[in-house]
Amino acid sequence: MKLWKFVAVACVAALFTAQAAFAGSVWDNIQKNKVLRAGIMTNSIPGAFYDENNNWVGFDVDVAEEVAKRMGCQLERVAVTDKTRIAFLQQGRIDISVANMTHKRERDKSIDFSITYFFDGQKVLAKKGTMTTWNDFVGKKIATTQGTTSELNIKALLKKLGDPNYEKNVISFQDYASAFNALKMGRVQGFTTDSTILLGYAAKEPGKYELVGEFFSDEPYGIGLPEDESKLRDAVNFALQDMWSDGTYMNIYNKWYGPDTPYAFPMTEKIEMWP
Repeated sequence: MKLWKFVAVACVAALFTAQAAFAGSVWDNIQKNKVLRAGIMTNSIPGAFYDENNNWVGFDVDVAEEVAKRMGCQLERVAVTDKTRIAFLQQGRIDISVANMTHKRERDKSIDFSITYFFDGQKVLAKKGTMTTWNDFVGKKIATTQGTTSELNIKALLKKLGDPNYEKNVISFQDYASAFNALKMGRVQGFTTDSTILLGYAAKEPGKYELVGEFFSDEPYGIGLPEDESKLRDAVNFALQDMWSDGTYMNIYNKWYGPDTPYAFPMTEKIEMWP
């Protein structure tokens, strides 16, 4: 290699090294700025959505606020979707993703996760009285959202049930609102995703829709985190465990999923606690 080329390469490498050192870790930047940037959904009722007064509210919003508080930070909310929540973490646009994201081994190849902070499963929503079992959906159109585990799970279920057109019968939309609207308009006979999200949309028109069948997947939600940020991961995990220990977690849970809410969903599991 010529000397000038070697010097140029060395200078570029040094520049990137210096930039990385200047940028510091995600944890260092959070500590310096005392701001926690959280990716949060905007149409995942009641996880995170805009209410009738255009306030950004929901279970995930409250969890993110509490985690930031326990880390001594202000929360900066950043809107994400099913498609952007992982990319935003990888690009450094957010520090954590509190966005009803199922912890999957495939996803863990590109980001890290907290301990499970919410326990759900997938079901199918249909107009009331039209469907009674999963088999009733064979040969029917079902809406879901693009790039999600729900999309993969429903195709696998229809294939298992013997639907020869299971690929074509799953119609994937950009967001939950579009998928629910397709059900309302009769373009599909079912809408499938995590059951609590389905409960949220069904509550918009009480008595018109119902969940069909049992869970056909487990959906343990984790808070998405950047790769190799152990201090940040510990801080988030400790905050979640402390919230559980002192009752804050269940206060938030019952606010959104308690028996007196439109989204009643009994707690079925317990957060992992470390001694």
